[in-house]
Amino acid sequence: MNAAGEGGHPTADESERVATTDGVQTTETTGIPTLSVLDRALYALFSRHADRARHDADRKHYRATGVTASFDVYLARTYGLSWLALALLTAWTFVVVVALPDATLAAAADFLRRGVPGLEAVGVPAVSRTAAAVGAGLGVGLAGKRATVALGGRYLEWTASARRSNIERTLPGAVRYLHALSSGNEDGAAMLRKVADREEAYGETAVAFRKALNKATLTGSLGEGLRVVARDTPSRDALAPFLVKFREHAEQGPDALAQYLRMESRMLSNRQDRSREQASDFLELIAEMFVVLLVLPALLIIVVTVMSVLAPGLSAETATPFGRVTVRALLVYGSAGFILVVGGVAAAVVAALRPPDQSGRDYERPDGALPVLASALRNPASALVAFTPLAVGVAAALGTLGYSPVNVALLGYVAAALPVGLVALRRANLDDAKDREIKDFVHAVSGHVSLGRPFSEAVERVARDVDLGALDGDVSDLAFNANLTTRGGDLQAAALSRFVDRVGTPLADQTIGLVTGALDAGGDAEAVFETLQVEIGRLYHERKALRSNMLVYVAVGWTTALLVVGIMVAVNVYVLDSFAQLSSISTADAGIALDADAVQPARDRRRFYVVTQATMLACGWFAGYASRGRYEALLHSGALVGVAYFVFAGVGMI
Repeated sequence: MNAAGEGGHPTADESERVATTDGVQTTETTGIPTLSVLDRALYALFSRHADRARHDADRKHYRATGVTASFDVYLARTYGLSWLALALLTAWTFVVVVALPDATLAAAADFLRRGVPGLEAVGVPAVSRTAAAVGAGLGVGLAGKRATVALGGRYLEWTASARRSNIERTLPGAVRYLHALSSGNEDGAAMLRKVADREEAYGETAVAFRKALNKATLTGSLGEGLRVVARDTPSRDALAPFLVKFREHAEQGPDALAQYLRMESRMLSNRQDRSREQASDFLELIAEMFVVLLVLPALLIIVVTVMSVLAPGLSAETATPFGRVTVRALLVYGSAGFILVVGGVAAAVVAALRPPDQSGRDYERPDGALPVLASALRNPASALVAFTPLAVGVAAALGTLGYSPVNVALLGYVAAALPVGLVALRRANLDDAKDREIKDFVHAVSGHVSLGRPFSEAVERVARDVDLGALDGDVSDLAFNANLTTRGGDLQAAALSRFVDRVGTPLADQTIGLVTGALDAGGDAEAVFETLQVEIGRLYHERKALRSNMLVYVAVGWTTALLVVGIMVAVNVYVLDSFAQLSSISTADAGIALDADAVQPARDRRRFYVVTQATMLACGWFAGYASRGRYEALLHSGALVGVAYFVFAGVGMI
């Protein structure tokens, strides 16, 4: 069968998870096959493709992914799916071609004959409808089959790229954590294990370290484990050289390793800063494109409405799956859908470019109805559950009062989005206040530790003597728990972990978690807190700078939205009625052909309103994700929808 790590058998990345026998995965303890009957059948049919040269690049990308199935099993599934795509596309295309009207089929044949150079001169004999359907079906099906196989390979590449991005984002923080741990008495393997145990903070870097340790357990050599992971990692320019150098310096002794980690942490931080500058430049381009793509549809709708007076063809009806509609209505509502898609894509891009460790928090909803209601005013996840029934009730009440379905849906959205967004904003302000104070807390504790006081006594003095505002209650709780025992170890680490959970901000997890691991490793407290002061100062100033930069894009979203509202209102108030009068001029008097029903103010105002509200939603999503995340996207979009309704209703346009 295929070579290990390249064909049917797992690479070293998978050796701790499964064993294989002739490409069939089995558990190491029982030997019972873990593949389904379908997978085994696909493996028997298509595993031979794994040895082909065309899949060499896919095999290389596979090593860098976290796909659990062996390479040949994954490839067999892909080929099986490609044959299914072939069958479905062939059948669907055959049915469509058979059902086409004769005129349409003849037009397609003429288009093909004229479009292919030389085909018209040579002449092609007429073919039956069935033969044409079979030929078109096979052509489309084969293209779909090839595309499916190519997409399977592309998926591996995308997965490897995502892992590389995650590693390059989390590696600098992991190296700084290792530097803090190096002041203790643990060896390189124990230091890597502490990073590996914090996957939430260090993501794919922690996963890579865990794989290296697992391979070291299997081979009996940490160096061998680091070498294998360095060979297979997708981060060829960051993690791979780090692992190789870590291995070399670890063999030279703890002092050489500590010196290397200090230097490497600085270099990786500088590299991360440059990457963030590049992401900021790209985000500026995205913002410019966002403005253009949202303003242009609004202007297009205005131009189409005005030109419909002179172009009666825009009022012609065309068949759609939803019935017959005019070309102009199709353009209007199609533009509204396009705007929503642009807004969603722009919001997703902003969320992807924003550093995940500096994005809005992911709040967890407590279990049970009563805890959810009790936390509804301080937890956005609970607020979303609590206020959704209220929004449904508001929408139902508006429907009974005779509001249009569009306004019922929009105002119902506002009734849910605004309260949830306000709760998120209140909670974010509290978290920001805690982050401001935690920096002062660390500096105060560090000062006492540098004087030789134990950590528990330092925390107690800070809790008693320093006013830390929003952090006072959390620090008092930490002081109480830290002084339950006079020794460190697990109880001290548990007190710090409880403190991190109570504070609940990403900054606390990134910084206080560093203290927990370093002190638990036996590190020098003064050195640990010196490192922590540098780390927390850097992270806090990064957050402030990012917040200031992202506020620009919040302003872009609001400015674009209000600009569109102003344009739409001005056109409706000052232009629409004039063109309605122009379209009513008789053909004889005007001497030109005009469509008397081209402009109907009530109908066109309703359409303009739909496009405007779609723009409000898109701009709100963009501004919210630029600010702090999805909960603020609800706040901004709900507020903008409410503003647009207030303006349009106030001027009597809806």
